[in-house]
Amino acid sequence: MSQREDLLAGARACLVEKGYHRTTARDIAAVSGSHLASIGYHFGSKDALMNLAALQAQNEWGDAIEAAVRAGAGAGPAQRLRIALEELISSLPRHRELVVATMQAYAQAEFDEGIRHALADAGESARRALAAMLLDRDPGDLDAETVAGVGGAVYATVVGLAVQSVLAPESLPTGEQAAAALRTLTCE
Repeated sequence: MSQREDLLAGARACLVEKGYHRTTARDIAAVSGSHLASIGYHFGSKDALMNLAALQAQNEWGDAIEAAVRAGAGAGPAQRLRIALEELISSLPRHRELVVATMQAYAQAEFDEGIRHALADAGESARRALAAMLLDRDPGDLDAETVAGVGGAVYATVVGLAVQSVLAPESLPTGEQAAAALRTLTCE
């Protein structure tokens, strides 16, 4: 790995182990085996490095979510959602590091315009992609209402389940329970 990659890996490890605000540049340098000055050379500042590490983790978490949703390919929307929720919930313990780092990025969004815009753009893309995958449609064919409704509801469910997996993993529903609850709530 290059020194730049070592620093990113070190920042990510620190995000998970110590959190954004408790991590110092010295911590990152020590974990990565790099010189303290290399942070400024490669990233400009510790905050820029931490932001990039958090955003990269968020993107990797997005890939894990996409894989969960794609697991239901070929089924109808309701079955696809159930399968996606089962896959997602069962994957949360394996992806805990990504979830924690992603939560760190969300927490920083209020204080860093760059992160806020990157997460907002990623969220819009995620809502469109989730709706398209669940409805088995081309993302470009979806109207704004479908993206906001279907995509937004599924995105909120995914983020909520991820937060719950960190705070109280034993309280997570199964995929079937979550899908049944959504059916119950939407059927009049």
